[in-house]
Formats: sequence, structure tokens, C-alpha cells
Amino acid sequence: MKYFLLYIKQTLRFVLKPMSFVPAIIMMCLIFNFSGQDADTSSQLSYKVGVEVLTVTNDVLDKGWTPTRIRELSTQYQYYIRKAAHFTEYLLLAISVAFPLYVYGLRGFPLMLFAGIICVGYAYLDEYHQSFIAGRSPQKKDVLIDSSGSFVGIIITRMISWTGMHTIFAPLANKKKKRKKR
Repeated sequence: MKYFLLYIKQTLRFVLKPMSFVPAIIMMCLIFNFSGQDADTSSQLSYKVGVEVLTVTNDVLDKGWTPTRIRELSTQYQYYIRKAAHFTEYLLLAISVAFPLYVYGLRGFPLMLFAGIICVGYAYLDEYHQSFIAGRSPQKKDVLIDSSGSFVGIIITRMISWTGMHTIFAPLANKKKKRKKR
């Protein structure tokens, strides 16, 4: 029975570990899809997101803005909304790339370097992709914002992983150390 359970555990790890990359692939597809939108569609989406965010802000902070004022503010802050979207997309991409690499045993600086290369490389490819879309053009500033989001995402992943290893998963780490000493 013990060997059967061990076999099941190993089989699950063999199947589930590669699936840890699925969120990263989904994020890459989402980013590619957003970049594939023409300028008008992209602007309309940013405007709608701005209206939603400002509506929630108005409700939570009780600002007393009218729907007209919210639409004006969404237009006014369009640039910042778009750049915040870039930052957030790549922050999420970095987290979804770094966690599977961590699961596969990459730690410390190599994790940061490899995840960073993947995310920054994808940012460059994403901007190149935009050069083929009507009304869109590649922007070096966007690559910088994307890279900043990636860096923050990798740091968040490192912090969560370190915290987990020293709190929740500490008993597992101690068990492995004891086995190695024998």
C-alpha cells in the first residue's frame, strides 16, 4: 500500500508540474490578444476600464462625481490607464512564469534572471507584434513599463516563495534536510 501511494504521488507530480506553466501561457495569449487589437478597439477598451475603475472609486470614496464627470476623467486619464494595464499585465505574467520555475527548483538570482529574460523578451516581441497592427506602433517606453512590472512580479514571487519556505512549508524542508543528513 505504501508503494502504491508513493506511485500515485509521483504520477501526480509528473502530470501536474508541467501544468504549472498553463497560467503563463494563458497570460501570454491574453497579452498577444490585447496587442492584436487595432488602435480604436484598444482605446475603447481602455476607456471602458477607466469608466469602471472611476465608478468604483466614486462609490467607495463617495466623491459625488456624475456619470458625465466619470466619462471625462476616463478620457483625461486614458494614458495612465493604458500604462497601468501594461504594468499589471507583465506583473501577472512574471508571477505566472516565476512560480513554475520555482516549482522546478530554480531559486535566487537564476530564477530572477531566467524569468526576467522570458518576460522582457516577451515584452519586446509584443511591441514588435504591435508594429503590424493598424494604428499601433512599438514603444520603447512600453517595454520599460512592461519590464518594471515583470521585475515587481518576480520580486513578489520571491517574497511569497521565501515566506512559504520559512513558514507553511518549513516542516517539509526540515524533513528533506533530515533525510539528506542520513
